[in-house]
Amino acid sequence: MQIQLASPDIKYAAALSKQSSDSNVRDTLGLTKLQSSVQGTVDFIHFVLEAERQGNLYSRIILNEIEGPVGVITLKEINEKEGTSEIGTWLGVKHWGKGYNELAKTEILYHAFEKLNLVRVFAGAKKTNIRSLKSQEKLPYIKIDVGANFPEQHTKMESDARQPCILNVIERDCFLEWYKNNMI
Repeated sequence: MQIQLASPDIKYAAALSKQSSDSNVRDTLGLTKLQSSVQGTVDFIHFVLEAERQGNLYSRIILNEIEGPVGVITLKEINEKEGTSEIGTWLGVKHWGKGYNELAKTEILYHAFEKLNLVRVFAGAKKTNIRSLKSQEKLPYIKIDVGANFPEQHTKMESDARQPCILNVIERDCFLEWYKNNMI
């Protein structure tokens, strides 16, 4: 299986809207029905393109083997000074459990560490989002439950989510060592 990470483009809006409108995705992301509509998705794509121009985030649409969109992966809150970012991913329900998440994370994290020169990418999820937490636990290069080591980041994540979260982190050296041993 292989994927491509494509730049945000409104040509994918209808397909992404259909997938994000599923309550299993929409509710987890905290989206309204308006935000997951085609127009809401177009508006989001325009927002992402502007935020990328400003250097605040790097977002890509995950395409499957036949170049159909299956979800979105984003490095957000990029802080060049600190060398940090947060990562977020969502996949359409029919694409769950097929390996797209790990492949997309590998590609975007390589970009984060080699092209953007980040040193740390935070991940995490609401404690109630068992699916996301289990997915992250499978990643061989991630450090799990590091909230005590990064209390400000953990507090911010919980404040943004408005509920308890588990904070995880991917560090440059650990990821690149794994990448060198497994992907090259």
